[in-house]
Amino acid sequence: MSAGSRRGRRARRALHGVLVACLVGLAALSGGCAGGGSTQITVLGPWTGPEGAAFESVLHELSEGSGHRYVYKGTRSLRETLVAQLAADAPPDVAILNSIGELTEYAARDELKPLDPSTAERAYPPWSPTLMVDGRRRTYWVPLKVDLKSLMWSRTTAAGARERWCIGMAAQATSGWPGTDWVEDILLHQAGPATYTQWATGQLDWAKSPAVRRAFTTWAQLLAAGGPRSDAAVERSLTLSFWGTADPRSPAGDPRGLLGGSLPGCTHEHQGSFVRFVYAPRDDIRVEPAARFLRGSAAYKKAFEVSGDMAAVLTDSAGAQELVKRLTSEDGRAQWSRAARPHLRPFFPDRSDPRPEDDAAAQEIATYLTDDTNTLCFDASDVMPPVLRDAFYRAVLTYFRSPQERTLTELLTQLETVRTQIAAPTTPATIRPATDICR
Repeated sequence: MSAGSRRGRRARRALHGVLVACLVGLAALSGGCAGGGSTQITVLGPWTGPEGAAFESVLHELSEGSGHRYVYKGTRSLRETLVAQLAADAPPDVAILNSIGELTEYAARDELKPLDPSTAERAYPPWSPTLMVDGRRRTYWVPLKVDLKSLMWSRTTAAGARERWCIGMAAQATSGWPGTDWVEDILLHQAGPATYTQWATGQLDWAKSPAVRRAFTTWAQLLAAGGPRSDAAVERSLTLSFWGTADPRSPAGDPRGLLGGSLPGCTHEHQGSFVRFVYAPRDDIRVEPAARFLRGSAAYKKAFEVSGDMAAVLTDSAGAQELVKRLTSEDGRAQWSRAARPHLRPFFPDRSDPRPEDDAAAQEIATYLTDDTNTLCFDASDVMPPVLRDAFYRAVLTYFRSPQERTLTELLTQLETVRTQIAAPTTPATIRPATDICR
């Protein structure tokens, strides 16, 4: 984007702010607004259902005495919704996203506001890498909640048995990400954090890298080790949600997970810490680090892939900056932990933050997140620019259906083409994307 375009966007937003201020002033002259004079701060985020209700409860508590009214809009089509709002020049005050690649693009287009220094203190790596802007380090987002991804869940009755992997690849607009998590985790444990970082940040040739090819082929070998998969089983996995299905006796109930009966016969599942929501009530499913299953190097057994939901400010509202600061404070996180129902209590990035202790699995996961001897690397596909990330999603779906060498060669060539096409500078030269994605 040219400097002139960026100035034009700032001018439109400034005018928009003046108009809003005028409307607020007119409302005050006519007796005030419905909120009793409070300013509305809109938050767009990914949580719906019980998670969304818990977050709304926290916002309600934080609004008391703040002079603001916090309004939450939860959606499973987060990217599409935000893109439409930005195109209409009507962004939310705060957006909560899980993609560093997307956030970097918004920052490069001057659609994010740098966070106040007092808030930036909670920008823990690797969730909130700093960006170089005009030669200065700036922080544009902070993690609200985090998750650990390098985990294996299994039936206790399957101890010592050959793994038969539970796979559900469907996730609406982001279908395929459970497969990219497999490839990413394998590459991290086989090639190590340095190579993983090069790959995730666009510095590695997909088609020529032995590490990338080996990660894909290892995934296929692991899936095949449990026995041949029928065409029907493959298609079922491609269309089945990673959450699994509800119990047929309670079709309106919560999903029961892939190990909970959605895929009879499978024994092990590679999935992030958030899946404990469906497994916590059971005592026949356990969790452990993924490293020993991935045919990796012993040198990288203490490496973990992580993800997170990060808050960014998109307007000039001081109330929006204040809200992010309060959400990431110790009090804000304690309120959120209390508001969430058991097994949905969030994980936070610092050991001083509240830690879910609903069950043994939650306590174990929390220790991995806060152990300084572990290396935490942010989800690689969520570091990539959205165009490349989406192509990666589609590639793993194709490879899952047809895990042949020829198919893989074609897919890696296509992905490398995408990488090189977007490698040319598309952001202002004064903004340098982050590369510090491992801690």
